[in-house]
Amino acid sequence: MAETRIAQINPRISAEKKSAAISVPRLAQLYTKDIVPALQKRFGRSNRLAVARLVKIVVNVGCGEAAHEAKVLEEAQRDLGLITGQRPLITRAKKAVSNFKIKEGDPVGCKTTLRRGRMYEFLERLIVMVLPRVRDFRGLSLTGFDRSGNYSFGLPDKTIFPELRLDDVHYPLGMDVTLVTTARAADEARALLEAYGLPFEKKQGA
Repeated sequence: MAETRIAQINPRISAEKKSAAISVPRLAQLYTKDIVPALQKRFGRSNRLAVARLVKIVVNVGCGEAAHEAKVLEEAQRDLGLITGQRPLITRAKKAVSNFKIKEGDPVGCKTTLRRGRMYEFLERLIVMVLPRVRDFRGLSLTGFDRSGNYSFGLPDKTIFPELRLDDVHYPLGMDVTLVTTARAADEARALLEAYGLPFEKKQGA
């Protein structure tokens, strides 16, 4: 009733609210409508808020050469920005590594942390467009879960992302992706990520 009244008074506000509803990422809608009820039933959660959820995605590109070659870091920052749609932060060495001639505080890579809409959009592109382009891909390893319910995996080559032009890539670096969840255990985190569509390797005999 109140929304109808607002639409009558100011049609523009009503149109903006409809536009905002349409722009909700598909995976965010999937989580609310389908994943939450399914995980509630599977893990016996009476409260919807107790169901595991995805909090953020951290994408990290390590390039130790950046400490001695500025062009490597510049390209890594540029490409990670194109891939994630967000300006990356430079990561620096926490301690010296004499074997690699790296001093404490030297730049060794870059990373970006995605939340909310950008997080879901990145995850969907990863599932639908990127992972299928990995050569001889047979699913993500099941060993990447930690005790906190987070999942990490590596991508061997950034050029599998369609946002990049091969002619502009001179340093084919890989990257690490960490999906941070509120899951209480690895099996709950896996169930959550599988519900989103993340493809895990099949166990032999399964």
